[in-house]
Parts: sequence; C-alpha cells; structure tokens
Amino acid sequence: MPITHEFEFLRPSSLGDALSLLADRSGIKPLAGGTDLIVRLKNGQDTPSAVMDLKQLPELGGLAVKDGVLTIGAGVTFAELIESPLIRKHYPLLAEAAQTVASGGVRNRATLAGNIVSAVPSCDSATCLLVCDASVMAVSARGERAIPITEWFSGPRSTALQPDELVKCVRITLPEKKTGGCYVKLARYNGEDLAQAGVSVLVDSAKNYRVALSAVCPAPKRLRKTEIFLKGKRPTDKTLSEAVKLVALEVCAITDIRATVEYRAHMTGIMFKRCAAAAFARLEGKGPRYGEKLV
Repeated sequence: MPITHEFEFLRPSSLGDALSLLADRSGIKPLAGGTDLIVRLKNGQDTPSAVMDLKQLPELGGLAVKDGVLTIGAGVTFAELIESPLIRKHYPLLAEAAQTVASGGVRNRATLAGNIVSAVPSCDSATCLLVCDASVMAVSARGERAIPITEWFSGPRSTALQPDELVKCVRITLPEKKTGGCYVKLARYNGEDLAQAGVSVLVDSAKNYRVALSAVCPAPKRLRKTEIFLKGKRPTDKTLSEAVKLVALEVCAITDIRATVEYRAHMTGIMFKRCAAAAFARLEGKGPRYGEKLV
C-alpha cells in the first residue's frame, strides 16, 4: 500500500537543529526506525505536515555504561540490544525481550525508544524497562528532563512526552545486588505477532521482586501489591498460587481482537508463575537460558 498523504521531509544535521524545528513548527512526526510510523502513514492514521528523519544524528546513538548507569541512545535498535555485550552482561532481560520483537528485519530498524514512544499496550520493551526502574531522558529547546518509566505510559498510544520533545536516551541504574530476570510473551503463533500478554519479573539476592505486565490492560503496569507480597519469599508453588490472586486483582484485563479477557486472565497467571520461577532460578545460576520460550 503506497503513502498517498503528502508531507515535507526534513533531515536536520544536528540534534539542536531538530529541536529548533520542533519548537518552531507543529505537525512534525519524528522518524527513527519507522516501523510503526510508516504503517500509520500508509493507513492514513497519521497525516503530518512534515516527517523529520533522526537516523543520522550521532547524539541519539550508542550504548554505554558510566558511573554505574547504563545509557541506551534513542537510535539504538533491537538488533543492537541483542548483540550488545553490555546488555547481555548487565541486563540480559532486555536482550531476551528484544528477541521477541517481530522479525529479524524489523529488529534491524526498530528502536527501543520508538517502541516506548508508540506506547501500544503490547509494547515488548515496556515491562523490562518498568522492572529495571528506567528513566526516559526527554530533550527539547527548553532543556532536558528525566521521566521515570513508571510515569511514561498514560494510556494507549499516550505518553508523558510533549509535542516539542524528543527522546534522547533511556537510562538504567545498574543494580547493587545480583539479579535474575525473565520476560515471557504470549502470541497467537510462532513468528511475527504482537503480544496477547507480556510479563517481566526481576528479583535480586535480597528477594526483592519487581513485576510488570503489558498487553493485558490499557497500558503497561507495575504490580506493586504483588511485589510487596513476594518480598523475602522463595517462589514456591504455594507462594506463587497466592501471588496469582493478587495479580488478578491488580490488573483490569481487556478483550480485543487478539484475546478475550477470560483467556488473558487465565494465561497471565500461568505466565507469571513460570516467569517468577525462572527469574529466581536464574538468580541462583540455574533455570532456563535467556531466550528460551516458557509458553
């Protein structure tokens, strides 16, 4: 399907030029990987006056660890996350989630920042960033600000980013304790499909748990009551069976074209149990290898 809507194509030579354009004009859509925007342009869901290409801006690239903080540039693709030794060393959970994103061709173009800016409820990277307590660095001509990922998603395709802002990078403070993590994605078939449900669990050596779900409710969500209940406990069958009841209370599951509320609620319980058990086993140096499917 061709793009029939006409728009101006902008290609700023620096981040400063890009921010000036956003400050001076309205109706500009930033283009990074384009895997979401191009589809919406073809479908007529977005009709911007201009599309601004950001791929060539060096200020938005790169992965680095400095002073105990992992920085992921807005231009970093899912393929780069999967291949990065830094990600595999410090947050293999992110690489595990990145491997579930669409196809290899899409992962070569799609960016982590673009994934959270699109803010679809099935956003694959959302739960991992939530359990990692990430911050999104937004930048505009007015300056920079850090937005906690817990305050980022405000609804389906809605975020805390303002029209004159761009995502510069995502930052994650490296954990002080040893951790084990797991991401489990439920899809309708093997291959390129959006999640019917996504679950992430991160647990540290003091048995502090972080739990997040996506694609189950209108926006990705941390499950604070479930985390408090699990604190200090081993994930025995009895403990996880009790925790599943809290998961059901904390999540208002939805019905859409990919699954009914009943199916989502049932599968979320199964996924949570397997995810929590695998995260804890990995913390102890056991369990399934990262990337192994659990549903």
